[in-house]
Amino acid sequence: MSAKVHVDKISAWYGPKLAIQDISLDFEEHSVSGIIGPSGCGKSTLIRCLNRMHETIPKARVEGQVLLDGQDIYGQPAVSVRRRIGMVFQKPNPFPTMSIYDNVAAGLRLNGVRERKKLDQAVLESLKQAALWDEVKDSLDKSGASLSGGQQQRLCIARALAVKPEVLLMDEPCSALDPIATAKIEDLIFDLKKDYTLVIVTHNMQQAARVAETTAFMYLGKLIEVGRTRELFERPGETLTESYITGRFG
Repeated sequence: MSAKVHVDKISAWYGPKLAIQDISLDFEEHSVSGIIGPSGCGKSTLIRCLNRMHETIPKARVEGQVLLDGQDIYGQPAVSVRRRIGMVFQKPNPFPTMSIYDNVAAGLRLNGVRERKKLDQAVLESLKQAALWDEVKDSLDKSGASLSGGQQQRLCIARALAVKPEVLLMDEPCSALDPIATAKIEDLIFDLKKDYTLVIVTHNMQQAARVAETTAFMYLGKLIEVGRTRELFERPGETLTESYITGRFG
């Protein structure tokens, strides 16, 4: 497997506060990589550095390199990076004043797509990919905010997929959802890796065990251990990892 995204000695700050330190990590193409660790350990900061969302926060800065297909994303326009590396957040955030259709088409329109036929096709494909089409196909003109929490999150996934990214980052995508909605998103993650490289931050170790092929464990802003998921959970190499997995802290 080749690395789609290679992270080389990334450190990030919020003002004077160091949030993550000296992290090097590979994310394989067409696979699901999980990032676990206790709250506040830097998981979200790390993935926000992967598509330059980190720098949207005032006084935030980053050192190190993130290579996408061998090219440093910090040497390219941020807009083009975010087109190739999409993101889904913890809380579903559909645009509340927009219809379901317009939510999915928003990124395409932002990128200059105006042709109705192209938009129709992209909306159809993205909603199908996000396993939402059958539930909303007769109500595309309804507000995105009228959907249930789980449907809203799948709508946000469809919105991210519509611009055809290569990598999809998911920051605790199920933490606000019930078990049934969570199972649907997990099934979806499994299906999406055929076409995308996925990185999922989760505080739920069972979820990482279910969906991720490799898992990285972070603690206090540092990468402690990374390995094949099953191995990491069954035979962790670091005492800290073992303590976290067995519930001694976290």
